[in-house]
Amino acid sequence: MKIVVCIKQVPDTKGGVKFNPDGTLDRAAMLTIMNPDDKAGLEAALRLKEQYGAEVTVLTMGLPKADEVLREAMAMGADRGILVTDRVLGGADTWATSTTIAGAIRNLEYDLIITGRQAIDGDTAQVGPQIAEHLGLPVISYAQDIKIDGDSVIVQRQYEDRYHELKVKMPCLITALSELNQPRYMTPGGIFDAYEKEVTVWGRADLKDVDDSDLGLKGSPTKIAKASDKVRKGAGEKVVLDTDEAVAYLIGKFKEKHVI
Repeated sequence: MKIVVCIKQVPDTKGGVKFNPDGTLDRAAMLTIMNPDDKAGLEAALRLKEQYGAEVTVLTMGLPKADEVLREAMAMGADRGILVTDRVLGGADTWATSTTIAGAIRNLEYDLIITGRQAIDGDTAQVGPQIAEHLGLPVISYAQDIKIDGDSVIVQRQYEDRYHELKVKMPCLITALSELNQPRYMTPGGIFDAYEKEVTVWGRADLKDVDDSDLGLKGSPTKIAKASDKVRKGAGEKVVLDTDEAVAYLIGKFKEKHVI
């Protein structure tokens, strides 16, 4: 079995975020981490590797410094890392990003593709399903459990207070929730081995069946009108009332806002 896991290096929001003049994130200036949903997807792939002897390839699109997140993944147990990086790919929205990643994956053999449900720097949950659409694959999103049954996968798909159980033949794509599992830590030996391995680097010339008009900032139909850091909330309305008046006041506000 061959598994491709798409991971993303995202800003560590605890350190704040910074923006370029065009409204895109200044990724080079921020501390970064592996996106949590992607990390859960990687852990799921590593568990399948342990059960079935799968080969796990991790792939990311980003700046050259995204090499770090690939080495973290290899230190956890992934077999191979691929970095897709090129100036012409910068500033991509979800459409251009998914087009780029699909173009890279077309170079690979795979039975299963796993992505995170969404990235914490965008929260769109669009890239995974879009990759599947580009590649003509069935997709199961919001996975909270994954099992293999012959040439098929059985997935519990989270749905409000219950789950749907779906079975689909491979090849297919699954988007993982961070609640899927508890990702393992890197081991000292794994870290050493990860930095002994070479990361494969691909650029625009390595992408299959993609048009320049669908890549990077120019190929992104989504335009950012305005971007800002944390928005400060106003002080709000303050009142001083006795108990009975406070209860009546709150009930009145709840009715005004159609809460009750």
